Amino acid sequence: MGQFHFSILLLLFFIIFPSFLTEVANSSCPIDFSYVETFPWDSTVCHEPIGKDCCLTLRNLFGIGLSQHLKKTQSFYLQDSNSSSSCISSFQTKLDNLKIPQIYSQCVNDSANEYVLRPSNCAGIKNIQDWVEKIGALSDLDSACNADLTKLTPCSACLDAGMKVTTKLASFDPNNTKCFFFTCFYAAAIVNQYGPEDPRASGCILNIQMAKENKDSSKLSSGVVVKLVSGILGVVLGVLVSVWLFLVYRKWEKKRRDLAVHEKYVDGVKSKVLPNTGAKWFNVGELEVATSGFSQKNMLGQGGHGIVYKGVLSDGNVVAVKQIFDLESIEDDEFTNEAQIISKIRHRNLLALRGFCVTSDYVQGKRRYLVYDFMENGSLDEHLFNRSRVQLSWPQRKNVILDVAKGLAYLHHGIKPAIFHRDIKATNILLDTEMKAKVADFGLAKQSKEGQSHLTTRVAGTYGYLAPEYALYGQLTEKSDVYSFGIVILEVMSGRRALETSTSATPLIADWAWALIKSGNTMDILEESIRREGPGGVMERFVQVGILCAHVMVALRPTIADALKMLEGDIDIPSLPDRPLPLADESFRSSYNSFAGPKVSVTKFYPNEGAGEHL
Repeated sequence: MGQFHFSILLLLFFIIFPSFLTEVANSSCPIDFSYVETFPWDSTVCHEPIGKDCCLTLRNLFGIGLSQHLKKTQSFYLQDSNSSSSCISSFQTKLDNLKIPQIYSQCVNDSANEYVLRPSNCAGIKNIQDWVEKIGALSDLDSACNADLTKLTPCSACLDAGMKVTTKLASFDPNNTKCFFFTCFYAAAIVNQYGPEDPRASGCILNIQMAKENKDSSKLSSGVVVKLVSGILGVVLGVLVSVWLFLVYRKWEKKRRDLAVHEKYVDGVKSKVLPNTGAKWFNVGELEVATSGFSQKNMLGQGGHGIVYKGVLSDGNVVAVKQIFDLESIEDDEFTNEAQIISKIRHRNLLALRGFCVTSDYVQGKRRYLVYDFMENGSLDEHLFNRSRVQLSWPQRKNVILDVAKGLAYLHHGIKPAIFHRDIKATNILLDTEMKAKVADFGLAKQSKEGQSHLTTRVAGTYGYLAPEYALYGQLTEKSDVYSFGIVILEVMSGRRALETSTSATPLIADWAWALIKSGNTMDILEESIRREGPGGVMERFVQVGILCAHVMVALRPTIADALKMLEGDIDIPSLPDRPLPLADESFRSSYNSFAGPKVSVTKFYPNEGAGEHL
């Protein structure tokens, strides 16, 4: 027994006292790396021979220090290259104490700048305040990652939440490379109650492999172990059985409550959607099979409202499955809005809805899907601006413009009360196998009330396609869709994007086209590939209708019904009225800044990234 006591005291000595023997860190490094020698990470992968996972393990271990730094200073990464180099040196010093070779400098791309904070790291985020402005005070991380993550299920839920947040950050700038790490540091330092130095947090969040228990560390003989185990086995066995029964009951009870909550949510969403829509309610299992588990290879595209996957149903029909992002409660409203509106309409130039799916569970949370017929030829945007696609001929362009006009005319005049789409653009116009155009994506659509001339609503849509009165004042009318349609006409005829900020002094396509018309060079508007394909008079008429529809003044735009008649030559096009100065003109900005109206920046309509961004 005396030898046993001495072994225990010796073990406690080696556990407690190393913290007093650590060296003083370099003063220019703000991180204390003492945890390297005390944290129970698996250091065997970095001993001779060096394993291939050593660098990954060391980088993740370094992440504990960066998480500590974030928790202490509210700042991601380090302020300058001196701090970065000093911290890497201090980190290696701790590794030296563990007899790990001088290898960490080989694991980083640039030791002087590897951990320096830059705006390009992740969507311009530098500190917690920037994070909250981008993600919000609460996110999926707060509910999924604030727990003991040593078990597989809570760890998986936390990682899924991290991928959702990372996806959202990537949507601000797909070229950022550090967003995943920022998400991990934030989850470990700010969200998790145990903190980055606790294996219950960092083992999962920072993916650090823990050391295996050393069965010989106690130095106890097999006889002593047998006696100790025999002495406590009877008591422990009874306690364990009782605890096991209690945990089974608690788990069953929690699952029952969770299922009740999720079923209530699903029933609530279904009740908002009209029961007689004629669309099918799909089971999520059907869609998972159809899309091969929503695999990356089946992803068709990602926008501001969700991700679209290609799928094949059990009956052989090919569909497009749109997963609505689960962010805020407003997403439920947009889902039910799109489901109700598109279920009411049946027109050959509007994309038909095949069905819905609403599901929820305690691991992945709320999920909502819309199922459409698959459009084999993709979007109009791809055919106009993706040079890998075969360019559209003049007859195809003419038919696409007429198809879109007919679809919009049905929304505005074929349904009572009228429906305003709010997001007419080239990416929301899809082409079937016969190159027939169909208007799609009704997530932002609004239905007016009988006799109502306009709606005042929050501005939503895409830069370059927004009507000025809607963008500035939030006043939505049928003429707002007409403006967007005019921009689409000019894109189709010219092959030029709605906004060309990088290559043109006149970025807005309508201002550019009007300048050519005034100078008598209307044919220069046409894309070179179609200038000799059709009658010049007809093509010039289409351009003039586009200019008229995209006029700044609401009263001077035609209705979509009249625009369709002009395109088909049934009525004459009036003399094109002069246009006000372009929005980019300095005199316009000066006069606008003196106007005591809504405080909206005019430069907002000319983003550096070009067209296609959502407000």
